[in-house]
Amino acid sequence: MSAPHDAASSPDGVRTHYAGPARHALGWGSFDALPTGRTLVMGILNVTPDSFSDGGRHDTEAAAVAHGLLLAEQGADIVDVGGESTRPDSERVDPREEQRRVLAVIRELSDRGVVVSVDTLHPDTAEAALDAGAHIINDVSGTNLDPRMIELAGDRGVPYVLMHSRGTPQTMTSLADYGDTVTEVLAELEQLRERCLAAGIRPEHLMVDPGLGFAKAGEQNWELLRALPRLTGLGKVLIAASRKRFVGALLATQDGPRPVDERDTATAAISALSAFGGAWAVRVHDVPTTVDAVAAAHAWRGVTPPVLHPRDMGN
Repeated sequence: MSAPHDAASSPDGVRTHYAGPARHALGWGSFDALPTGRTLVMGILNVTPDSFSDGGRHDTEAAAVAHGLLLAEQGADIVDVGGESTRPDSERVDPREEQRRVLAVIRELSDRGVVVSVDTLHPDTAEAALDAGAHIINDVSGTNLDPRMIELAGDRGVPYVLMHSRGTPQTMTSLADYGDTVTEVLAELEQLRERCLAAGIRPEHLMVDPGLGFAKAGEQNWELLRALPRLTGLGKVLIAASRKRFVGALLATQDGPRPVDERDTATAAISALSAFGGAWAVRVHDVPTTVDAVAAAHAWRGVTPPVLHPRDMGN
């Protein structure tokens, strides 16, 4: 099994990539400085009152910045900052309110060297976030809400995560009807990928996300995870399974789905398998456990040497 970034067959190439001191104490400083010899860990920072997992925990600027810095200290290569919950049936947030929540946080994290992605449905928020120092647009709309998002990424020359979805957070649950889930998602992503390239997004700046839990139900999510080798044919792949409903359903007891905060072990297993399968990155809440899981997966594959955190390089 191979992947676009796999360096297991040439350890020396991986070793030279990480030579030299880090430019920043807390993070890689830029998208181009991110490691390419292993699966990256993207830590989730929800600056929201209503996210399904941790809504309200980091909904002040000080709390959000502190948690973002903690994620970086724990080993997150990227911190994904969002100011609007996109869980099924969530309420829409005015872009101005979304920006009030996230821009100062993004600016502070970026100033500290953290590579930041902005998780948003809105082009206006994405543009303001880029101006505040964000490095990556994580478009969780599936391009269904506003075509300007793709145009913005192309015009600004920034990395872009293209997530598959259908409809909106309010309607997507009713749109999970597929004849062949994997084939249809791949076909829709391929069409969107061509649109992105036509808009000027560089291939090396384009990541695809199968959109687990977004217009997907139950077993459809597992089918897409098993199809990771096919997904990597589209390029870099982001897997975002952390604490999601289908994980809770897998672990359900007679009392119901496993509580959200008890899904991290299963999430870490998914992350390890994703790393073994060549995913570009995994998006998670529990960064320390995931860092260990990814390291074990790469050791199994023979990817050496261990990839140091930026603060440890050059010591």
